[in-house]
Amino acid sequence: MSDAHKPDANGPVTPSAGAGRGLIPMDEVIERLLGQVAPLGRTESVTTPLARGRVLAQDLVSPLDVPPYDNSAMDGYAMRVADVAALGGEGAVLPLSQRVAAGSVPGPLLPGTAARIFTGATVPEGADAVLMQEQCEAIADPAGGLGQVRINGPVSDGLAIRRRGEDLRVGEVVLRAGDRLNAAALGLAATAGAAALTVASRPRVALFSTGDELVLPGEPLGPGQIYNSNRTTLHALLLAMGCEVRDLGIVPDSLDATRAALREAARDADLILSSGGVSVGEEDHLKPALEREGRLDLWQIAIKPGKPLAFGEVTRHGGRTWYVGLPGNPVSSFVTFLLFVRPVLLRMQGATQLASRAYQLPAEFTWTKADKRREFLRARVTDQGGLQLFNNQSSGVMSSAAWADGLIDLPPGCTVQPGQLLRFLPFNDLF
Repeated sequence: MSDAHKPDANGPVTPSAGAGRGLIPMDEVIERLLGQVAPLGRTESVTTPLARGRVLAQDLVSPLDVPPYDNSAMDGYAMRVADVAALGGEGAVLPLSQRVAAGSVPGPLLPGTAARIFTGATVPEGADAVLMQEQCEAIADPAGGLGQVRINGPVSDGLAIRRRGEDLRVGEVVLRAGDRLNAAALGLAATAGAAALTVASRPRVALFSTGDELVLPGEPLGPGQIYNSNRTTLHALLLAMGCEVRDLGIVPDSLDATRAALREAARDADLILSSGGVSVGEEDHLKPALEREGRLDLWQIAIKPGKPLAFGEVTRHGGRTWYVGLPGNPVSSFVTFLLFVRPVLLRMQGATQLASRAYQLPAEFTWTKADKRREFLRARVTDQGGLQLFNNQSSGVMSSAAWADGLIDLPPGCTVQPGQLLRFLPFNDLF
């Protein structure tokens, strides 16, 4: 029995799923991945301003009402609606009894008077409306007092008053565990007084590429060689997903070197990510290497670009490290990361929202090349709100991804006519 089929501490290892089958639907592959990968369970405390992109590990509960007191939404005059009505409404003149700046503590509003007030200042007790200064006329007091104000606009109960607790209530859950934190969420946490947040620790990812034809940017190209763009693309994507990345560089095309790279990567990584070498050619050594170091499922997925995907694990002392192998073509590697690796990394961090949002937008192009596979076309949103297609959809043309705003998710066998609504996945959500 080979090492790949021996039981271990994590349960029995089964032969490659999907062996002997045709192309597997994308949704089934995602379900398989998420069914095996669990949240890592590690947490840490991070200063709130530095928590952008992290996944919250504990609910944040507000310790106070926000705002903590009724306050003015604008510069103007605080008054009682009844006092203005008693004087005939618009055109009424009220004496000023106090001036209230932000940060000061006002006294109760005297009956029949108004208070000069500024944005964010506490509304005096008894006042039930604030009229903006543009709808008021200040009347100076020759004796040097506070003067009077003429009401030149309609006044209604609650006008321009931000009520205590209208944003947050004490004891209310502000942000929930599993939320991925953006700038607005961090601002909300700060509003609730949170100086630090408990978030999921960053997944540790080991990254390498395979292929003797690959050369790092900046080095001279020899005959038959190309620059390794996948390393840079995947490294950037991993950082955007909140990962700690250990870059192992380019692994030579040999079985022994590939096995050694897997063992080294598994030493302290939660996930190993590679590109290239996931097919079954004579120079593709990842399959036999993984069968000796752990286990491997090699799936042929019904998508274009990016049909081959490898998933498995590398056995290490005290546990296991997950492995995902992406295709070598640069666009295939890029697209399969977004479709498959992204939800896995979110799952590892305990995120509750794993799927990206999609939008229905009209096509501004014609597409007659229907494919039996589900296609992900690189497209850009035009000024008119439609979708424009890059002119070359080859899996080797990385300029299509750099030019695009996102991916069109085109069902199998589908052609496109102008005006047809299409499912669009924007990169700014996927990243």
